Amino acid sequence: MAGIELLVVLLAIYLGARLGGIGIGFAGGAGVLILALVFHVKPGAIPFDVIEIIMAVIAAIAAMQVAGGMDYLVSLAERLLRRQPRYITFLAPLVTYMMTLLAGTGHTAFSTLPVIAEVAKEQGIRPSRPLSIAVVASQIAITASPISAAVVFAATLLEPYGISYVSLLAVNIAASMCGILITAFITNYLGKELKDDPHYQAKVSKGEIKLRGAQAFQPKPGARRAVLLFLLGIIAVVFYATAISDSVALIPHPVLSRNDAIVVFMLTVATLIALVCKTDTSAILSASTFKSGMSACICVMGVAWLGDTFVKAHIGDIQHSAGQLLQSYPWMLALVLFFASTLLYSQAATAKALMPAALLLGVSPLTAVASFAAVSALFVLPTYPTLLAAVEMDETGSTRIGRYVFNHSFLIPGVIAVLLCVTFGFLFGSLML
Repeated sequence: MAGIELLVVLLAIYLGARLGGIGIGFAGGAGVLILALVFHVKPGAIPFDVIEIIMAVIAAIAAMQVAGGMDYLVSLAERLLRRQPRYITFLAPLVTYMMTLLAGTGHTAFSTLPVIAEVAKEQGIRPSRPLSIAVVASQIAITASPISAAVVFAATLLEPYGISYVSLLAVNIAASMCGILITAFITNYLGKELKDDPHYQAKVSKGEIKLRGAQAFQPKPGARRAVLLFLLGIIAVVFYATAISDSVALIPHPVLSRNDAIVVFMLTVATLIALVCKTDTSAILSASTFKSGMSACICVMGVAWLGDTFVKAHIGDIQHSAGQLLQSYPWMLALVLFFASTLLYSQAATAKALMPAALLLGVSPLTAVASFAAVSALFVLPTYPTLLAAVEMDETGSTRIGRYVFNHSFLIPGVIAVLLCVTFGFLFGSLML
């Protein structure tokens, strides 16, 4: 019976992947319905703790975007990339990594991808190199962001095991930065040089390649203030989350939990941006970051609920069959998280669905922390929004999805980056934890 139920779970995820976007959340809910009504499986827990964090953070980001803050950050990124264009394969992932680290969502990469593609093309550098590693970096940075739902959930889960919020961030930031920089170096040698690429030459001969050049940017009056308020909000979140952790205990009896604190801080930041920057709050509902963030909430709700339903129904069997294997080969957890995230399409949903079960199986806290970066394998299937956007924005044709679906420009950089991040996670974790 468990095998048939697992097949229902996989079919629901497959259907969601075919529908695309928010559809994976819809299909997750349908899967729970079938498990409950047909197989009499008790529904698991809906991950409202993860969803509320995503909603609050996205609300603050969308308010900053409407105030002009996102455009201002992109202008700073463009200035950096154009100042050192020869090093764009190294600078591009750093830009998308930092934006995701601060914002807690990889969708911020959308705004910088056109700049990356244009600067690379102007310099005769194969755009697939910086674009591919930039997209991967934006996904992995979720596991190092102090305000991402995935990190907050993992910190809450691991704290009883002696892993503090600060320790988790320290290991993940160090490991992910090292992994991404080394991968950028390797990526810089992938593929033919742009001038030798037949796809590019064909487009040049047809006159389809145009150079945009630097664009004049005039920030909105409140853009800088919106960015400053958002950054102050992040600092407040990190300070409070650190202060209430057991290892620091500056606030021994906190009124607000870490989750509640992030929600109220981010909503307060959104309020201040709306007041100080005179933001039209009705326009926030139409902001691209708001739409993508709310879509992510539905996706997390559906697939994480489906995963939790199945895992809780069969936790005994899973412990019996997989517990000894994971204890003998702890690195297998990273492999499980890697393949699960390719289907669940969300770092937070993957962590929510599998990390508690892994710890119940006896996986060590060090292994859980080191393997955390593996929840970022959203690049394997070439259907993730930022991946598709990078393909569309590279008019040279160097960033593409191959005939066999999996032979696309992001797979090799992504696999290398995750492998290195997990390896460095074990290294830094053994030294810091």
